[in-house]
Amino acid sequence: MTASLALLTLPLCLLSLLPLWQNPHWLVRSAEFARQQLACLLAVSLVAQLTLMPTATAATVTLLLLTLACLAWNLRHLLRFFPVWPREVAQASGSGTGRELAIISANVQMENREAETLLSLVRATAPDLLVALESDQWWQDQLDTLAGDLPHSVKCPLDNRYGIHLYSRLPLVDPRVEFLVEDDVPSIHATVVLASGAEVRLHLLHPAPPSPTENDESKERDAELLVVARALRGDSRPTLVAGDFNDIPWSRTATLFRRISGLVDPRVGRCMLNTFHARIPVFRWPLDHLYHSSHFRVAEIRRLPYIGSDHFPLFTRLVLAAPEREPQRPPPAPEEVAEAREITAAGEVTVDSVPEPGSSPG
Repeated sequence: MTASLALLTLPLCLLSLLPLWQNPHWLVRSAEFARQQLACLLAVSLVAQLTLMPTATAATVTLLLLTLACLAWNLRHLLRFFPVWPREVAQASGSGTGRELAIISANVQMENREAETLLSLVRATAPDLLVALESDQWWQDQLDTLAGDLPHSVKCPLDNRYGIHLYSRLPLVDPRVEFLVEDDVPSIHATVVLASGAEVRLHLLHPAPPSPTENDESKERDAELLVVARALRGDSRPTLVAGDFNDIPWSRTATLFRRISGLVDPRVGRCMLNTFHARIPVFRWPLDHLYHSSHFRVAEIRRLPYIGSDHFPLFTRLVLAAPEREPQRPPPAPEEVAEAREITAAGEVTVDSVPEPGSSPG
């Protein structure tokens, strides 16, 4: 029995520890995604060992301790996305009239034809911003029917699964589409003007993942995320970065993104919000993200219902707080700054490539 349990448990331990090897190959980086599933399987293994293994021997105790250590290692990455952890962003105490910003971010899955489901959801929730990812010309034609409610837009339809669209109820300033790292992977950068007149910088991203069908390594994804983070470091303006990052929030890259940019994650202390894969419940991860500067408080954040895509949409309602309430974020360590610089250099992209949305109307 001990040998059978070891045969089942040791691969789980190996996968848990594999991401410690900072190799960018997709096989290594993919292991980071499965920490929720690994934690559940290791917990089952731990119970099985305590129940089924014979009296304590060196082998059984070693296996038990290894299982416990790997379970704890996975939980260390996951627990901050549950209510047991202190919230990183305070709850909004009021409606913040004129200072609210509601956003839906939806990876529509290019082949999906259930557009009316998403359109109905948008009409029901009445967001200020709709971000659509994997949107081609067909999807643009469907989303354009929202122009009466969301008259301002930035459009980049593509048939390679990396089209991106922004529809806004609020005026946009200096909107731009950029191809930061890869020639066929766009991002949107703009400033949105709230009803109060306050301006918020937007950076909307959908980098390609490390996978056997996309990029063999995470180099391109990591470079795009971290060059935006570096561009935002030290900026005192209200800022929001959202999209399908093709990454999970506990990865080394996501951690570096938060540390370098100084942005905060409203999910910390609240909920995990697994948005992918919508059709396979046991294989779900939080791939869709929204990070923001400390100027904001959270009124609401939740996963929206199924829209026919392999992603669930993410809905977030933020309230812009008074500037004096903005706490100071601790600076990144020098080695973190050096690592981010090295990763962006490997992606052959510089901070100057990231637009700073200005003050000309768009």
